[in-house]
Amino acid sequence: MPDENGHPAVDEIELGAVFAALADPLRRQVVLKLAAAPDEIRHCSAFDLPVTKATRTHHFRVLREAGLIRQVDLGNSRTNQLRLADLQVRFPGLADLLLAEAASIGTAKGGAT
Repeated sequence: MPDENGHPAVDEIELGAVFAALADPLRRQVVLKLAAAPDEIRHCSAFDLPVTKATRTHHFRVLREAGLIRQVDLGNSRTNQLRLADLQVRFPGLADLLLAEAASIGTAKGGAT
């Protein structure tokens, strides 16, 4: 059962929900940006998504409910962090793929993510 903020427990993260969340290019962009610096915590506004605020909120909710990110509500904003340790426990190969893709994108852009 998800916690009070909508984060599923590690054993409740479903592969289908993760794949569905990652199927959207904007959501995958968010996850890869977080994977490029997995220890960083970023505000929703730190992601340059070409969508309305409502659509941005929807994308982050999908990522949170799929178990890919952890969000902390700060009142008028939220912070986001990739649930890397949880993903490594639940789907170790998937976590490695996300990290490898984030690294290759960073390298392709000259280190900028």
